[in-house]
Amino acid sequence: MGIAAIVTLVIIVLLIMYGIGIFNRLVTFRNRYKNAFAQIEVQLKRRYDLIPNLVETAKAYMAHEKETLENVIAARNAASKGLAAAASDPGNASALQGLAGAEGNLAGALTRFSMVMEAYPDLKANQNMMQLSEELTSTENKVAFARQAFNDQVMTYNTYKQTFPPVIFAGAFGHGQDATLLEFEDSKEIQAAPKVSF
Repeated sequence: MGIAAIVTLVIIVLLIMYGIGIFNRLVTFRNRYKNAFAQIEVQLKRRYDLIPNLVETAKAYMAHEKETLENVIAARNAASKGLAAAASDPGNASALQGLAGAEGNLAGALTRFSMVMEAYPDLKANQNMMQLSEELTSTENKVAFARQAFNDQVMTYNTYKQTFPPVIFAGAFGHGQDATLLEFEDSKEIQAAPKVSF
C-alpha cells in the first residue's frame, strides 16, 4: 500500500467523520427545538386547563353574557386542537400557523371576556377569580418565555443547516426543510408605529 493510498484512505475517513459530525449536530439542534416546543405545550395545556375554571367562576356573575363565555370555551377548544396538531410535528409550518391562528382567536376571546368582566365589580373582587386571573397571567408569561426559547432553538437549527458545508449534507440527512418560528402575534401590527393623537 503506497503513501497515496494511505493519504486517500485518511482523507476518506476524515470526510466520513466530518459528515457524521454534521449529521449529529443537525439531529441535536432538531431535538433541541422539539424539546423547546414541548415546553410551550406544557404551558399552553396549563393555560387551557385554567380557562374552564375561569369561565365557570364567571358564570354565576355573568349569566346574561352566555355568548362571551361560550366564545372563550370554543376558542380554547380550537387552540387545544391546534396544539395537538403542532405537538405531533413541531417542524410542520402549517401546523404551527394553525396553532398561531387559534391562539390569536383565543387571545381575542379572552380580551373580550376581560372587557365584559370590567362591568362586574363583584366578579373582579371574587377571591377565586382574582387567583385564577393571576395564574392565567403568570402562565401567559411562561408561554411567552417558552415561545422565545423555541424560536431561539429554531434559529440555531436553521442557521447551522443553512451554513456551508452543512447545507451540502442537510438534504441527504433528512433535514431539507427549515423549521418554522412560532409567532402568536401579527408581526405587522407589532412593527407598526403606534398612532398617538391629542
